[in-house]
Amino acid sequence: MRRVSDFVRRLGLSLLAGALLPAAADAKACAKPLYLSFDTGHMGVAPLVAEVLHRQQVQVTFFAANEATQEGDGSLGTHWAGWWRERGTQGHAFASHTLDHSYWRADLPGGRFRIKPSAGPHKDQTLDWSAAQYCQAIEGSARRLDEITGQKALPLFRAPGGKTSPALLAAAEACGWRHVGWSAAGFLGDELPSDRYPNAQLLQRALQGVRSGDILVAHLGIWSRQDPWAPAVLEPLIVGLKQRGFCFKTLRDHPDLRAWITQHPR
Repeated sequence: MRRVSDFVRRLGLSLLAGALLPAAADAKACAKPLYLSFDTGHMGVAPLVAEVLHRQQVQVTFFAANEATQEGDGSLGTHWAGWWRERGTQGHAFASHTLDHSYWRADLPGGRFRIKPSAGPHKDQTLDWSAAQYCQAIEGSARRLDEITGQKALPLFRAPGGKTSPALLAAAEACGWRHVGWSAAGFLGDELPSDRYPNAQLLQRALQGVRSGDILVAHLGIWSRQDPWAPAVLEPLIVGLKQRGFCFKTLRDHPDLRAWITQHPR
């Protein structure tokens, strides 16, 4: 943590100043938009992430699956329902990450897919799914988000690990779901091992590499990372990007997705 704080001071980034920045990030004045997104995880850092986003007045898009959490409940279970509901009242957007965090592994003959969920009743099993079954997995998460947030999830999804194939994407679009990955510089690195990729390094890389229009991705807790990326890097990153003239929008406003969202209401 001290290394991150020292790095922030060297850059002259004051968290207090960042919180008091004028509304350069207001949508109407947004000339250099970024689209920050979070996938679910063990949820241990979720309250702190929410505090940072609220303090910095940044809205993001959450891609949710019902993953295992530190409490033993799923990330879309009863324990976290209130947290998701409050994010809805703050204007954040929601989309599916497949209900059981189901990884695509391979295309199979006959328009079928090899799938391996990392959560749920079939955790770590290798399954043979039809296109309809994969669409049901996307829909299952979206419906749960509808229920607990009180608003409709977007007709978007993110495949776990970003792993897809053209056939999988075509099958998802045929049932009304557009896939959203992330930009090359938008991979914020919170899944990487702390010893090789310390927080200060990840912060510096993102501040230098992110460009206008990028989709950024982080997680609500990574089990394997010993030095958690969030919230240690999150606020310095937001403040630093604001000071470089960037602003933040949800994927509702992404120019490549607006038409799809309008044409595929849920």
